[in-house]
Amino acid sequence: MSAIKAGTRELQNRAVLGILLMIAGLALYPLADAFTKHLMGSYSFYQTSFLRAVTRLIPLVVTMFFQGGVKTVLGTHHPKQHLIRLAVNLAYTLSFMYAFSMASLTTIYTLSYTSSFFMIVLSAVMLKESISWNRWLAVAIGMGGVLIAMRPGSNVFEIAGIVVLGGTFLGALNKILMRKLAQTEHSLAIAIYPNVVMVLALAPILLIKWEPMPWEHWGLFAIVGVITAAGQYAITQALRFAQGSVLAPVDYSTYFWVVALDAFWWNKKPDLFMVAGAIIIVGSNLYILYRTRKEEAHKSVPERRAS
Repeated sequence: MSAIKAGTRELQNRAVLGILLMIAGLALYPLADAFTKHLMGSYSFYQTSFLRAVTRLIPLVVTMFFQGGVKTVLGTHHPKQHLIRLAVNLAYTLSFMYAFSMASLTTIYTLSYTSSFFMIVLSAVMLKESISWNRWLAVAIGMGGVLIAMRPGSNVFEIAGIVVLGGTFLGALNKILMRKLAQTEHSLAIAIYPNVVMVLALAPILLIKWEPMPWEHWGLFAIVGVITAAGQYAITQALRFAQGSVLAPVDYSTYFWVVALDAFWWNKKPDLFMVAGAIIIVGSNLYILYRTRKEEAHKSVPERRAS
Protein backbone atom coordinates (compact mmCIF):
# COMPACT_ATOMS: atom_id res chain seq x y z
CA MET A 1 0.00 0.00 0.00
CA SER A 2 1.35 3.35 -1.00
CA ALA A 3 2.13 5.89 1.67
CA ILE A 4 -0.33 8.66 2.37
CA LYS A 5 0.85 11.92 0.95
CA ALA A 6 1.22 14.92 3.22
CA GLY A 7 -2.05 16.79 3.56
CA THR A 8 -4.20 13.98 2.11
CA ARG A 9 -5.96 10.89 3.36
CA GLU A 10 -5.87 8.32 0.59
CA LEU A 11 -8.90 6.10 -0.04
CA GLN A 12 -7.85 2.48 0.28
CA ASN A 13 -9.07 -0.57 -1.63
CA ARG A 14 -9.61 -3.04 1.23
CA ALA A 15 -13.12 -4.27 0.46
CA VAL A 16 -13.35 -7.09 3.03
CA LEU A 17 -12.36 -4.80 5.91
CA GLY A 18 -14.76 -2.15 4.62
CA ILE A 19 -17.65 -4.63 4.49
CA LEU A 20 -16.95 -5.91 8.01
CA LEU A 21 -16.82 -2.36 9.36
CA MET A 22 -20.08 -1.51 7.60
CA ILE A 23 -21.83 -4.59 9.01
CA ALA A 24 -20.66 -3.66 12.52
CA GLY A 25 -21.68 -0.02 12.15
CA LEU A 26 -25.08 -0.88 10.72
CA ALA A 27 -25.75 -3.37 13.51
CA LEU A 28 -25.06 -0.73 16.15
CA TYR A 29 -27.32 1.95 14.70
CA PRO A 30 -30.67 0.09 15.04
CA LEU A 31 -29.81 -0.71 18.66
CA ALA A 32 -29.04 2.94 19.40
CA ASP A 33 -32.20 3.98 17.55
CA ALA A 34 -34.24 1.59 19.71
CA PHE A 35 -32.90 3.24 22.87
CA THR A 36 -33.59 6.66 21.33
CA LYS A 37 -37.17 5.77 20.42
CA HIS A 38 -37.70 4.45 23.95
CA LEU A 39 -36.47 7.74 25.46
CA MET A 40 -38.71 9.74 23.13
CA GLY A 41 -41.63 8.43 25.13
CA SER A 42 -40.51 10.78 27.90
CA TYR A 43 -38.72 13.67 26.16
CA SER A 44 -39.12 15.88 23.09
CA PHE A 45 -37.24 15.01 19.94
CA TYR A 46 -35.26 18.26 20.42
CA GLN A 47 -33.96 17.17 23.81
CA THR A 48 -33.39 13.60 22.66
CA SER A 49 -31.48 14.76 19.57
CA PHE A 50 -29.40 17.16 21.66
CA LEU A 51 -28.43 14.57 24.28
CA ARG A 52 -27.78 11.95 21.63
CA ALA A 53 -25.26 14.32 20.04
CA VAL A 54 -23.69 15.33 23.38
CA THR A 55 -23.22 11.79 24.64
CA ARG A 56 -21.62 10.49 21.46
CA LEU A 57 -19.34 13.51 21.28
CA ILE A 58 -17.68 12.44 24.53
CA PRO A 59 -16.14 9.13 23.29
CA LEU A 60 -15.30 10.74 19.94
CA VAL A 61 -13.41 13.60 21.60
CA VAL A 62 -11.57 11.19 23.91
CA THR A 63 -10.59 9.08 20.90
CA MET A 64 -9.40 12.22 19.12
CA PHE A 65 -6.59 12.70 21.66
CA PHE A 66 -5.35 9.17 20.90
CA GLN A 67 -5.40 9.93 17.16
CA GLY A 68 -3.05 12.91 17.14
CA GLY A 69 -4.96 15.64 18.96
CA VAL A 70 -7.17 18.55 17.96
CA LYS A 71 -5.01 19.99 15.20
CA THR A 72 -4.33 16.65 13.51
CA VAL A 73 -7.93 15.46 13.62
CA LEU A 74 -9.97 18.62 13.16
CA GLY A 75 -7.67 20.42 10.74
CA THR A 76 -9.38 20.68 7.36
CA HIS A 77 -8.45 21.37 3.76
CA HIS A 78 -12.04 22.01 2.66
CA PRO A 79 -14.03 24.12 5.16
CA LYS A 80 -16.71 25.03 2.60
CA GLN A 81 -17.37 21.37 1.82
CA HIS A 82 -17.69 20.70 5.54
CA LEU A 83 -20.20 23.54 5.99
CA ILE A 84 -22.40 22.31 3.14
CA ARG A 85 -22.28 18.74 4.40
CA LEU A 86 -23.01 19.84 7.98
CA ALA A 87 -26.14 21.75 6.92
CA VAL A 88 -27.39 18.73 4.97
CA ASN A 89 -26.54 16.37 7.83
CA LEU A 90 -28.39 18.54 10.39
CA ALA A 91 -31.62 18.52 8.36
CA TYR A 92 -31.23 14.81 7.60
CA THR A 93 -30.70 13.84 11.25
CA LEU A 94 -33.57 15.94 12.58
CA SER A 95 -35.91 14.45 9.96
CA PHE A 96 -35.17 10.93 11.15
CA MET A 97 -35.29 11.86 14.82
CA TYR A 98 -38.76 13.32 14.27
CA ALA A 99 -39.82 10.17 12.42
CA PHE A 100 -38.66 8.01 15.35
CA SER A 101 -41.26 9.73 17.52
CA MET A 102 -44.04 8.78 15.09
CA ALA A 103 -43.35 5.41 13.47
CA SER A 104 -41.84 1.98 14.10
CA LEU A 105 -38.19 1.18 13.38
CA THR A 106 -39.24 -1.25 10.64
CA THR A 107 -41.28 1.46 8.91
CA ILE A 108 -38.46 3.98 9.05
CA TYR A 109 -35.75 1.62 7.88
CA THR A 110 -37.86 0.14 5.07
CA LEU A 111 -38.47 3.57 3.55
CA SER A 112 -34.86 4.63 4.12
CA TYR A 113 -33.80 1.90 1.67
CA THR A 114 -34.89 4.28 -1.10
CA SER A 115 -31.49 5.96 -0.67
CA SER A 116 -30.19 4.25 -3.84
CA PHE A 117 -33.03 5.76 -5.87
CA PHE A 118 -32.15 9.23 -4.69
CA MET A 119 -28.47 8.57 -5.37
CA ILE A 120 -29.38 7.89 -9.02
CA VAL A 121 -31.45 11.07 -9.27
CA LEU A 122 -28.67 13.14 -7.67
CA SER A 123 -26.06 11.59 -9.97
CA ALA A 124 -28.15 12.48 -13.01
CA VAL A 125 -28.93 16.04 -11.89
CA MET A 126 -25.77 17.09 -10.02
CA LEU A 127 -23.05 15.02 -11.67
CA LYS A 128 -24.67 14.89 -15.15
CA GLU A 129 -24.17 11.12 -15.26
CA SER A 130 -25.89 9.11 -17.96
CA ILE A 131 -28.40 6.73 -16.35
CA SER A 132 -29.60 3.74 -18.39
CA TRP A 133 -33.32 3.05 -18.83
CA ASN A 134 -32.88 -0.21 -16.88
CA ARG A 135 -31.93 1.68 -13.74
CA TRP A 136 -34.70 4.26 -14.19
CA LEU A 137 -37.16 1.35 -14.51
CA ALA A 138 -35.78 -0.16 -11.29
CA VAL A 139 -36.29 3.20 -9.55
CA ALA A 140 -39.91 3.31 -10.73
CA ILE A 141 -40.54 -0.25 -9.50
CA GLY A 142 -38.87 0.53 -6.19
CA MET A 143 -41.05 3.58 -5.67
CA GLY A 144 -44.02 1.31 -6.32
CA GLY A 145 -42.76 -0.74 -3.38
CA VAL A 146 -42.72 2.45 -1.31
CA LEU A 147 -46.39 3.07 -2.11
CA ILE A 148 -47.26 -0.50 -1.07
CA ALA A 149 -45.38 -0.10 2.21
CA MET A 150 -46.78 3.37 2.94
CA ARG A 151 -50.40 2.63 1.99
CA PRO A 152 -51.49 6.24 1.30
CA GLY A 153 -54.33 7.28 3.56
CA SER A 154 -53.04 5.51 6.67
CA ASN A 155 -52.99 8.59 8.97
CA VAL A 156 -49.79 9.19 10.97
CA PHE A 157 -47.86 6.58 9.04
CA GLU A 158 -48.35 8.58 5.86
CA ILE A 159 -46.90 11.72 7.51
CA ALA A 160 -43.99 9.76 8.98
CA GLY A 161 -43.34 8.19 5.59
CA ILE A 162 -43.06 11.58 3.88
CA VAL A 163 -40.65 12.78 6.58
CA VAL A 164 -38.51 9.65 6.18
CA LEU A 165 -38.43 9.96 2.39
CA GLY A 166 -37.33 13.59 2.68
CA GLY A 167 -34.69 12.64 5.21
CA THR A 168 -33.51 9.77 3.00
CA PHE A 169 -32.99 12.17 0.09
CA LEU A 170 -30.84 14.34 2.33
CA GLY A 171 -29.06 11.22 3.58
CA ALA A 172 -28.14 10.24 0.01
CA LEU A 173 -26.70 13.70 -0.55
CA ASN A 174 -24.86 13.42 2.77
CA LYS A 175 -23.22 10.15 1.64
CA ILE A 176 -21.90 11.77 -1.53
CA LEU A 177 -20.44 14.65 0.47
CA MET A 178 -18.93 12.25 3.05
CA ARG A 179 -17.26 10.19 0.33
CA LYS A 180 -15.61 13.33 -1.07
CA LEU A 181 -14.44 14.52 2.34
CA ALA A 182 -13.00 11.09 3.18
CA GLN A 183 -10.32 11.67 0.54
CA THR A 184 -8.63 14.38 2.60
CA GLU A 185 -10.25 14.62 6.03
CA HIS A 186 -9.77 12.57 9.19
CA SER A 187 -12.57 10.06 9.87
CA LEU A 188 -13.02 11.43 13.39
CA ALA A 189 -13.46 14.98 12.05
CA ILE A 190 -16.23 13.78 9.73
CA ALA A 191 -17.89 12.16 12.76
CA ILE A 192 -17.29 14.96 15.29
CA TYR A 193 -18.34 18.07 13.36
CA PRO A 194 -22.03 17.04 12.82
CA ASN A 195 -22.50 16.42 16.53
CA VAL A 196 -21.00 19.80 17.44
CA VAL A 197 -23.37 21.51 14.98
CA MET A 198 -26.36 19.58 16.38
CA VAL A 199 -25.50 20.70 19.93
CA LEU A 200 -25.08 24.34 18.91
CA ALA A 201 -28.28 24.34 16.84
CA LEU A 202 -30.52 22.88 19.57
CA ALA A 203 -29.02 24.48 22.69
CA PRO A 204 -31.05 27.76 22.37
CA ILE A 205 -34.33 25.80 22.07
CA LEU A 206 -33.56 23.69 25.12
CA LEU A 207 -32.89 26.75 27.27
CA ILE A 208 -36.69 27.11 27.18
CA LYS A 209 -37.94 23.51 26.73
CA TRP A 210 -35.64 21.41 28.91
CA GLU A 211 -37.25 18.49 30.78
CA PRO A 212 -35.45 17.34 33.99
CA MET A 213 -34.21 13.73 33.85
CA PRO A 214 -33.53 11.01 36.44
CA TRP A 215 -30.02 9.52 36.63
CA GLU A 216 -31.07 6.26 34.95
CA HIS A 217 -32.10 8.15 31.82
CA TRP A 218 -28.74 9.90 31.75
CA GLY A 219 -27.24 6.41 31.75
CA LEU A 220 -29.39 5.36 28.79
CA PHE A 221 -28.34 8.45 26.86
CA ALA A 222 -24.70 7.61 27.64
CA ILE A 223 -25.24 4.13 26.18
CA VAL A 224 -26.78 5.68 23.06
CA GLY A 225 -23.79 8.00 22.74
CA VAL A 226 -21.21 5.22 22.93
CA ILE A 227 -23.11 2.97 20.52
CA THR A 228 -23.78 5.66 17.91
CA ALA A 229 -20.25 7.06 18.12
CA ALA A 230 -18.84 3.59 17.46
CA GLY A 231 -21.32 3.01 14.62
CA GLN A 232 -20.66 6.40 13.02
CA TYR A 233 -16.90 5.92 13.15
CA ALA A 234 -17.13 2.36 11.75
CA ILE A 235 -19.26 3.50 8.80
CA THR A 236 -16.95 6.43 8.07
CA GLN A 237 -13.97 4.06 8.05
CA ALA A 238 -15.88 1.60 5.86
CA LEU A 239 -16.38 4.32 3.24
CA ARG A 240 -12.64 4.87 3.25
CA PHE A 241 -11.74 1.20 2.79
CA ALA A 242 -14.35 0.20 0.20
CA GLN A 243 -16.36 1.80 -2.60
CA GLY A 244 -19.99 2.69 -2.05
CA SER A 245 -21.14 0.21 -4.72
CA VAL A 246 -19.42 -2.61 -2.82
CA LEU A 247 -20.97 -1.59 0.50
CA ALA A 248 -24.48 -0.93 -0.83
CA PRO A 249 -25.93 -4.45 -0.37
CA VAL A 250 -24.81 -4.48 3.27
CA ASP A 251 -27.34 -1.72 4.04
CA TYR A 252 -30.14 -4.26 4.00
CA SER A 253 -28.73 -6.24 6.91
CA THR A 254 -30.36 -3.63 9.15
CA TYR A 255 -33.82 -4.92 8.22
CA PHE A 256 -33.38 -8.08 10.28
CA TRP A 257 -32.20 -6.07 13.28
CA VAL A 258 -35.08 -3.58 13.25
CA VAL A 259 -37.74 -6.27 12.79
CA ALA A 260 -36.28 -8.17 15.77
CA LEU A 261 -36.08 -5.01 17.91
CA ASP A 262 -39.67 -3.98 17.09
CA ALA A 263 -40.91 -7.48 17.91
CA PHE A 264 -39.07 -7.93 21.21
CA TRP A 265 -39.08 -4.32 22.50
CA TRP A 266 -42.52 -3.03 21.40
CA ASN A 267 -44.22 -6.29 20.37
CA LYS A 268 -44.74 -4.91 16.85
CA LYS A 269 -44.39 -7.17 13.83
CA PRO A 270 -44.36 -6.00 10.20
CA ASP A 271 -47.57 -6.67 8.28
CA LEU A 272 -47.75 -8.17 4.78
CA PHE A 273 -47.82 -4.72 3.12
CA MET A 274 -44.61 -3.71 4.87
CA VAL A 275 -42.83 -6.98 4.05
CA ALA A 276 -43.99 -6.89 0.41
CA GLY A 277 -42.88 -3.26 0.05
CA ALA A 278 -39.50 -4.04 1.62
CA ILE A 279 -38.95 -6.99 -0.76
CA ILE A 280 -39.74 -4.84 -3.81
CA ILE A 281 -37.56 -1.94 -2.63
CA VAL A 282 -34.59 -4.15 -1.74
CA GLY A 283 -34.97 -6.20 -4.93
CA SER A 284 -34.98 -3.10 -7.13
CA ASN A 285 -31.95 -1.75 -5.25
CA LEU A 286 -30.02 -4.95 -5.83
CA TYR A 287 -30.94 -4.84 -9.53
CA ILE A 288 -29.70 -1.25 -9.71
CA LEU A 289 -26.42 -2.39 -8.16
CA TYR A 290 -26.15 -5.26 -10.65
CA ARG A 291 -26.80 -2.98 -13.65
CA THR A 292 -24.36 -0.37 -12.35
CA ARG A 293 -21.56 -2.90 -11.99
CA LYS A 294 -22.31 -4.40 -15.40
CA GLU A 295 -22.23 -0.97 -17.08
CA GLU A 296 -18.97 -0.05 -15.31
CA ALA A 297 -17.39 -3.35 -16.38
CA HIS A 298 -18.51 -2.74 -19.97
CA LYS A 299 -16.97 0.75 -19.96
CA SER A 300 -13.68 -0.49 -18.55
CA VAL A 301 -13.09 -2.98 -21.41
CA PRO A 302 -12.34 -0.31 -24.06
CA GLU A 303 -10.17 1.55 -21.56
CA ARG A 304 -8.06 -1.55 -20.87
CA ARG A 305 -7.71 -2.20 -24.62
CA ALA A 306 -6.68 1.40 -25.24
CA SER A 307 -3.97 1.17 -22.59
